[in-house]
Amino acid sequence: MKVQIDSGRCQGHGRCYDIAPRVFGEDGEGYGSVPGDGSVPPGDEREARLAVASCPERAITLTEGE
Repeated sequence: MKVQIDSGRCQGHGRCYDIAPRVFGEDGEGYGSVPGDGSVPPGDEREARLAVASCPERAITLTEGE
């Protein structure tokens, strides 16, 4: 499973990195970021899905099976 953030849509609410801090980070301006290649660490799939569903701008894309 991988995640990706559309930086053009992200408004910096921070829900993603509050919900799933091992999956998401924040850049220097408080916007969400995805460390590395966006792979979700084993065991963090539930939190990643919750973060995707909680994003008000729907700026996060989740790809299954990677």
